Amino acid sequence: MEAYSGSPRRGWKKWLLNRFVLVPAAILAVAGAWDLYASTHDDGLVTGQVLDAQGKPVEGADVTLWVFSFTTFAENRSVKTGADGSFRITGNPSHHIQLSAVKPGIGSSQRIPIRLYFRSQNTTLTAPLVLSGKG
Repeated sequence: MEAYSGSPRRGWKKWLLNRFVLVPAAILAVAGAWDLYASTHDDGLVTGQVLDAQGKPVEGADVTLWVFSFTTFAENRSVKTGADGSFRITGNPSHHIQLSAVKPGIGSSQRIPIRLYFRSQNTTLTAPLVLSGKG
């Protein structure tokens, strides 16, 4: 009986620092943080900029969002760029998308593939869409 005697405080500390408590608690904390992040960043917002071959912003370019639909990419929605060449697409429903831009007389860009961590994740392009300069 003496082997198990000790202060109740020490018993609780030993119980709380047990791996069978710490590992599930850490997993729960990571999962909770991820859920919180995902729920606050799932508006389907895609932003970026369109530049011409010389690096100048292109106003009025059509930027198209392509969404993967099981076997192929289908055009989902299209927006026009503003005066500074920036665009803002709302309502992206997918996690596997492509973006392209075109403006008659200036050229078109290649489709840029984007993989997101979860559906409707907000994202900003790290590099602008560049029009080829071949009208």
